Amino acid sequence: MEFCKKCNSLMLPEKKGKEAYLKCTKCGHKEKIDASKSSELRIIKKHEIKKTITIEKEDVNLPITDKMCPSCGYTQAFYFLQQTRAADEPPTQFFKCKKCGHIWREY
Repeated sequence: MEFCKKCNSLMLPEKKGKEAYLKCTKCGHKEKIDASKSSELRIIKKHEIKKTITIEKEDVNLPITDKMCPSCGYTQAFYFLQQTRAADEPPTQFFKCKKCGHIWREY
């Protein structure tokens, strides 16, 4: 781990083309990485994983609530909770209309 010489914050590796450098997470200060001091540099970027949620008509085990469907106006829907954002944020509530099958969510 390297720390910024200007503000003492953590510096993270970044790569632009063939050039690699450390960038401060707080002030943005950059320093080139000395290849002689670094045995290997691998930067792994996290990619967003898209999840598909499928609710079949046979999913009668889901709880039902009185919620008006924004598509057809029916007043009952299946619902379930799913953690779609960071762990420190509340889960997202998904609804599926019992009549038309429209799916919507509320945060």
